[in-house]
Amino acid sequence: MKIAYISTYPPRECGIATFNNNLLKAIGHNKKMVSEDSFVVALSDSDELDKYEYPKEVKYVIRQENQKDYIRAADYINTSLADACILEHEYGIFGGESGVYVLPLLARLQKPLITIFHTVLKDPNYMQLTILREIAKYSSRIVVMSHRAVGFLTSIYGIPFHKIQLIEHGVPDLEPKTDNPVKNSLAFKGRKVLFTFGLISRNKGLETVIEALPKIVEKHPDVMYVILGTTHPGVIKNSGEEYRDSLKRLAIKLNVDSNLTFINKFVSEEELHDYLTACDMYITPYLNEAQITSGTLSYAIGAGAAVISTPYWHAQELLADHRGRLFDFRNADQLAGIVNELLDDGEKLKELKSNAFEYGLHIRWPRTGEVFVDVLDEAIDKFLSEQEKGGKPIIDPDMMPAFSLAHVQRLTDDTGIVQHAKYGIPNLKEGYCLDDNSRALILTILAYQQNKSKAALDLLPIYLSYIQYMQCDNGNFRNFLSFKREYLDEVGSEDSFGRTIWALGYLISNAPNNSYREFARELFLKSIPHFKTLHHLRGIANTMIGLTHFLSAHPGDGHVTEQLNELVKPLRAAYQQHRDGRWHWFEEKLTYDNAILPLALLCHYEVTQDQESMDIALESMEFLSEKTLIHGYLNPVGNDGWLFKDGGEMALYDQQAIETMAMVLMYFKAYEITHDLTYIRQMYLCYQWFLGENSLHLPLYDHETKGCGDGLQTYGVNRNQGAESTLAYWISHLIVLKALESEYEFIQSADLAAAQQTS
Repeated sequence: MKIAYISTYPPRECGIATFNNNLLKAIGHNKKMVSEDSFVVALSDSDELDKYEYPKEVKYVIRQENQKDYIRAADYINTSLADACILEHEYGIFGGESGVYVLPLLARLQKPLITIFHTVLKDPNYMQLTILREIAKYSSRIVVMSHRAVGFLTSIYGIPFHKIQLIEHGVPDLEPKTDNPVKNSLAFKGRKVLFTFGLISRNKGLETVIEALPKIVEKHPDVMYVILGTTHPGVIKNSGEEYRDSLKRLAIKLNVDSNLTFINKFVSEEELHDYLTACDMYITPYLNEAQITSGTLSYAIGAGAAVISTPYWHAQELLADHRGRLFDFRNADQLAGIVNELLDDGEKLKELKSNAFEYGLHIRWPRTGEVFVDVLDEAIDKFLSEQEKGGKPIIDPDMMPAFSLAHVQRLTDDTGIVQHAKYGIPNLKEGYCLDDNSRALILTILAYQQNKSKAALDLLPIYLSYIQYMQCDNGNFRNFLSFKREYLDEVGSEDSFGRTIWALGYLISNAPNNSYREFARELFLKSIPHFKTLHHLRGIANTMIGLTHFLSAHPGDGHVTEQLNELVKPLRAAYQQHRDGRWHWFEEKLTYDNAILPLALLCHYEVTQDQESMDIALESMEFLSEKTLIHGYLNPVGNDGWLFKDGGEMALYDQQAIETMAMVLMYFKAYEITHDLTYIRQMYLCYQWFLGENSLHLPLYDHETKGCGDGLQTYGVNRNQGAESTLAYWISHLIVLKALESEYEFIQSADLAAAQQTS
């Protein structure tokens, strides 16, 4: 097998780079199974591709903050002969917020993926939690290095246990030298040495050891504390050597500066092994428990060092069964007591070293590599088997969340649904709007139709009452209402008018009882005089959709039919005016809620059988599809710039949920009219935008709140979960379920017809 490794890599001075280099060698040691042509895709922390002189196995370099590099890397791996990929994951080595840039790469991979999580947080923020969940979704196997990490992934991140593999951190396959050059160095010769190594930063707690030195030196004046390692690059960038200098000042203050030595360099593994086998004790004085894996600790155990550590998570596991000693965080006195005890009792010190060495034999890299080869072999077999099966259903209901009105109910009071939310909490300061209450009315009707949801039925009169409250005496509608129930405008937008007519028409044709139907019909008829005043295409289109729903309940109403046929004229005229050989659209630009325009014409055709409406609808729909579905997922026109007929790139962000809902509704209507399953596939593809099949590969739907983020931005998901986005998600969700029923019925009827023909 040939493996593609995605990671930092030497000569970059990074613990994960060293780990990946060791893993590549360990796996490659099995020459019967693993090709020598395995390669590395290296993560660089520089915009300059030539910053590091990488060895020959590095075939591609990703600049950490360059988003396009991740896409190109996926293409490179997919066109290579790699049989599988291994990803080393640490939030900080990938670009974007919490390393989000890695997700588009993984989404495009067409190879089985093994991911190694070097950090698993107990209290992740939303982005950190989401990213790990998404990575797990794309991975055949998740590898962690401690039992606690397994527990965190299952209980906190919701990752299935069967996907997780525990493989302990590998250690160098080296033996102590009989003539160790380090023992004759100035810092070690004639000294009892306490030793710490690794990148230096404040969270390492090195000051605790220095604070313990006075009591240690008092009993053992020949003790030397050696700190080996360079300062962390991020620390150097922000504050230089301030931390290292503060440690020196502390040693001078405590009069132990002659018992402290800094070796400011990044050493090879062989050199490090020499230091570990030369020291008397190895100390990791980290300041808090939240360290799930420590490579330095594993190396020390592997070298057979006597380890003293604070009780962070990995240390608790690795130093169990008398393989080391623990002291409390920041407790210099306790540390001093343990060091003096071991220096006074050579047998105890020898026992610790022996226990560590014996355990280290089981986690040396060659053995670890064999375990990884087995995991890779299993992942490749499973991947090939799934490819052979093929034939996935068009809609996979198991991938869809269970329906829930929890967030909709949270946003709704006895006045209506509140417009906005701060995260998942209603923002009462922003009040209410007609658009959202109209959408909410449609949602409750859909929910009651499909689930006989009592919660939906209870909410329905609230939204209908809001619409009635916002209707003016002349039949038009206001839009905005304050939390104090004060009108904030005299007349609403044409968009809000049209969406309200749509909701009323939908209720008239799908009401759960006559009372609601008659109430809605009264509001609807009162608004008819305003149809002729509409000028904006989206207001016209929304109104047309409402009229077609009305006519499905009252097909013989000539007056409403006449109104519908008048409204279609400006929509079709706008198309003919702006259409040319390459631009098949109604305006000079693609802006917002675009799919509503062809949807309105599809609805018009369904009621009137007017072929011109159908022709324009299909042509414009194909044009919209070409612009937004070309990457294999929905990439709607961003509100931050749009797409203009006269050229320029399409704005990628800010992508809005209502755009996606309109696409779902458009494709479903096209399917209802044509019974072409292609439209079901496109509809489901659009719906998946909410669940992470988008340009950032981040889900907007929040499984915890049951709400939906307010858009997709360059930095990630807008975490606010207002009514518009949440309603757009749940309406789309219910339409997909409706399509699932329709798809099944259509396929069944097609099978039946074929059987009858055969017989």
